[in-house]
Amino acid sequence: MKSRFKDNTRSPLGLRLTGLLLPLLWTGCSTQQHSLTSPYHPGPVIGQTIGTGVGVVGGNVAGAAVGFGEGVVKGTAAPFNNTTRIVRRWRTETTADGRTIQVPEDILVDAYGRPVGLK
Repeated sequence: MKSRFKDNTRSPLGLRLTGLLLPLLWTGCSTQQHSLTSPYHPGPVIGQTIGTGVGVVGGNVAGAAVGFGEGVVKGTAAPFNNTTRIVRRWRTETTADGRTIQVPEDILVDAYGRPVGLK
């Protein structure tokens, strides 16, 4: 059964475009090496290379840990999601005097559009 409700988990287009374009702008922020030491000596060059590598790995490890933590929290909270909505369905009935009328029928549904409490 397809849900008739709008999916509110999507982000606006402007927010998505900003999220895509900002990293591209940040990659060009530092194109020159600003160092107080000579780039012709091996010690500072090796030190900067190792520092860059440690920074990249450390940043990715921290990002992975945060992503894992958020996934665990969302997965743990999922069974406790008790979001419900009322869906109105109209049925046609005929009165005793022969008129045809529309009668509302309200149905309580969960977040996936499945009726709640019906067996």
